[in-house]
Amino acid sequence: MLNEEDVHGQVLDHLGLVSSVISRLKLIEKIDARIKVSKDNGAKVTMGQRVAAMILNGLGFTDDRLYLFPQFLENKPIGRLLGQGLSANDFNDDALGRCLDAISDYGVTPFFSEVALEIGLNEGLLGHSAHFDTTSINVYGEYDVDKSTTPAPLSATPTFTITHGHSKDHRPDLKQMVLNLATTGAAAFPVWMESHSGNASDKKILQEGASKMHAFCKQLKNSPTFLYVGDSAFYERCVKAQVPFKWLSRAPERLNEVKKWIQLPEDTFTWQLLGNGYKMTPLLDAVYGDVSQRWLMIFSEKAATRELKTLKKQIQKELDEYSKVVWHLSNQEFKCNHDAQRAGLEAVKGLKYHQVTWTTNPIEKHSGRGRPKKDAALVTLGCRITGEIIENSRLVELIKCCKGRFILATNQLDQKVLPDIELLSEYKKQYKTEQGFAFIKGDTFEVASIFLKKPSRIEALMMIMTLCLMVYSFAQYQLRQALEKANETIPDQQKKPTKTPSMAWVFRLFHGIQVWIVRQHDLNQELVVNLSSLKRRIIQYFGPEATRIYSASG
Repeated sequence: MLNEEDVHGQVLDHLGLVSSVISRLKLIEKIDARIKVSKDNGAKVTMGQRVAAMILNGLGFTDDRLYLFPQFLENKPIGRLLGQGLSANDFNDDALGRCLDAISDYGVTPFFSEVALEIGLNEGLLGHSAHFDTTSINVYGEYDVDKSTTPAPLSATPTFTITHGHSKDHRPDLKQMVLNLATTGAAAFPVWMESHSGNASDKKILQEGASKMHAFCKQLKNSPTFLYVGDSAFYERCVKAQVPFKWLSRAPERLNEVKKWIQLPEDTFTWQLLGNGYKMTPLLDAVYGDVSQRWLMIFSEKAATRELKTLKKQIQKELDEYSKVVWHLSNQEFKCNHDAQRAGLEAVKGLKYHQVTWTTNPIEKHSGRGRPKKDAALVTLGCRITGEIIENSRLVELIKCCKGRFILATNQLDQKVLPDIELLSEYKKQYKTEQGFAFIKGDTFEVASIFLKKPSRIEALMMIMTLCLMVYSFAQYQLRQALEKANETIPDQQKKPTKTPSMAWVFRLFHGIQVWIVRQHDLNQELVVNLSSLKRRIIQYFGPEATRIYSASG
């Protein structure tokens, strides 16, 4: 008869899927090839295994923000996930901290990009474009603030400070870092990441990141020539620096040339419908800012509807606000018409959508004391001013004309390589990089105190989180491809069949899977429990390694 001491359980859940993807991508081997560990000093785990453990940790939670702490592995089947003969104690604070230090010494960005691009080439994940974007990530802790944002050479550890800056999370009270990320291909595979100081400028680091990635890729065999895509902050620096690579960006609306085109009447253009409420019209193929480029104006019906609704609210808000201003002004007395008119103009100089027509009225009284005589003359003692607020219809119509419009610009002039009709769809893939940010960051970025000792460790840890995104993106892509190839589906959250499930949902499906270790007659037997037929089918999609981890063969 079994006693309580003879049986104990370990939590496996979805971590077997994560481990199988790490194995499929050969992440441990690629990391070990770059950062060696000396077994002479008693180390039992390689740097690749330490990174794999941190990836398992980073992807180990489905309902909380991404935390990292060594205790995570204490109730996990480490032998199945990371290799036989290892224990949770082998992944202590010191081991993980030294791993982060080694990554920092190697160079965080080159380390990540060497690994990512090698995987991307091997797995056929690299598309013809790389989409750049930035986000700010809040960090708790005390750090020495360095105001410098001068970038270091790619091969060196860059100057990196945790400090205050423009917070995209609207948390100016917290110190932060800035992450510059590029993704590519159908899997939204991350291929480039840079950590920057919390006060770094998007306009600078987007273009510089693309330039460094371009130079980096030129040194690799079989690396594709990317089209580098970024938002309007990307445009001006690319033009000013006359970069050697091809780019696609949104031209900033503050440029006079952009304003000129956007404000033209609707019937000025010949539009081509693109579907989903979009239409386009080519504008120019000429030199602008000393760079030959092609401009295409896009109109979005959804954006126009949204922006016009906002405009209507802004117009009404301005009318309500300045109606009060005009009323209060009408109750004041002025010595002369000049003073009244000047006060009126000063009071409404902030108007954007309205105009005010002013009328001055004299303040007349009888001179002298007592009841005035019948024909007594009136004396002008001053004046009051009244105003009528009217909408500036000409200006408002001009503003309405601009709504929903934006201009895409590219220095790729070859229509065969990048046709006009593909510019919009290529630019809209920016959302995939934004989805990557949503995956990486929560409300704050909090880790155990061991990782807060040095900003360099935070930078290396940011790279680990980007590796988590890589594994997650590939896992999702792998499953969707397998479902498409087999022409099969799995149920989504609403129990409806889908060929495009999110890995977050699949991870939740695997909640409750455990490894039971049963001891009988000095022998241990391991049983994987709570495997439904659906989970077994999903495991098969992830290949032999996943099948081994879950003991799901047959």
